[in-house]
Amino acid sequence: QVQLVESGGGLVQPGGSLRLSCAASGSIFSINAMAWFRQAPGRQRELAAVITSGINTYYVESVKGRFTISRNNAKNTVYLQMNMLKPEDAAVYYCAGGPYYSTSPSDYQFWGQGTQVTVSS
Repeated sequence: QVQLVESGGGLVQPGGSLRLSCAASGSIFSINAMAWFRQAPGRQRELAAVITSGINTYYVESVKGRFTISRNNAKNTVYLQMNMLKPEDAAVYYCAGGPYYSTSPSDYQFWGQGTQVTVSS
């Protein structure tokens, strides 16, 4: 069983940057899809970005060109570099792992506890 722990969240001004990290307790080498979901108050959890073991990536339209997802299998860590942050990016960000690319949270087996990102002046 792989456990995921996110870090790197916090308060940032609009236009600022944050880098989220997701550290796994076990190997992520065999986990095909590693993803970052986010959930704002009163809203459904949505996929922000996903990266497969083949290093294919997918981004929700609203973050394209601003967010970059990457994975380091040797360090069992997944990252989300977030630039040009907007107030609408504020949410709890969750790291997740699953057997294939999907936009549905129910398709992911492994989840972290989440890290809060607040974008405000």
